[in-house]
Amino acid sequence: MEQTTSSSSWEAKLRGKKLEMFTGKYYAACAAGGMISAGSVHLLITPFDMLKVNMQAYPLKYHSIASSFGTVYREQGMTGIWKGWSSKLFGYGAQGACKFGLYEYFKKSFSDISDPAAFSAQQSNNRTVIYIASSLSAQVIADVALCPFEAVKVRVQTQPGFAKGVSDGFPRLYATEGILGFYKGLLPLWARNIPFSMLMFSSFEHSVDFIYGRVLNRQKSECSMGTQLGVTCMAGYMSGVMGSIVSNPADNIVTALNNNKGITFLQAARNIGIVDLFTRSLSLRVMLVGPLVTAQWFCYDTCKVLCGLPTSGGNSEKRAQLEAL
Repeated sequence: MEQTTSSSSWEAKLRGKKLEMFTGKYYAACAAGGMISAGSVHLLITPFDMLKVNMQAYPLKYHSIASSFGTVYREQGMTGIWKGWSSKLFGYGAQGACKFGLYEYFKKSFSDISDPAAFSAQQSNNRTVIYIASSLSAQVIADVALCPFEAVKVRVQTQPGFAKGVSDGFPRLYATEGILGFYKGLLPLWARNIPFSMLMFSSFEHSVDFIYGRVLNRQKSECSMGTQLGVTCMAGYMSGVMGSIVSNPADNIVTALNNNKGITFLQAARNIGIVDLFTRSLSLRVMLVGPLVTAQWFCYDTCKVLCGLPTSGGNSEKRAQLEAL
């Protein structure tokens, strides 16, 4: 009874803010939430990302997490530990805005094209297709925004003396490799992030439905804000771990391409080897990506809640689809 009263009070507060679903302001709020969540979370894990990139680029020198941190600190100090922070903040901020904002837009657009009533039904078979198509479309655009920052970041982290960050890294890269240097890693970036994004969003959406329907056995609207955000975290962690496993080979190739001038996609894959493509830095990526995606979803949904919107996934979002017809 207390739980129901709390959730009703919370939904009343959401309605009081009067930010309508599927309007321009709604998509802007989702984009802003994605930018804040992705940019801030990626900024915080910069030291681990720096280590992951160097373990991929120089596996003989950086072969374990503990010893590698010590090596970087002895050679480069605390500055070396935080190399690439500006590319992480601005690059993933731009990517997050496109990824989350456009995902919401494409999901609504594709469901309207197919059948909104069927999309809103729990037994619908086309929801997974819509989740995958929406995340794919959003990620293609998001990676175009990210790619220049990623190219500068890898060089800053693996090539001593290249640049200090974004402000001097961009002109340096443009002077040496031209505009194509910024997008040299776009195809492997798509190969890494598109499968990750498709699996992350679809597994998140289905995990949310599973938790409410099979674990909690109640409608999302009957749960308090704290419970809804807890569901977001659980579903976010599950989606992050699955996505990191699938995208690990392409992540290794992205690092190799950006660290070795003139090397091709196939040459990079051949040099790394089949086994290492799937296993090199995988434990570190799982350790990073699971909590990272969880934190992103939590921050994103918190931003949505503060704007008067419901948390992601679940029944309230599907009801809003029907109400918008």
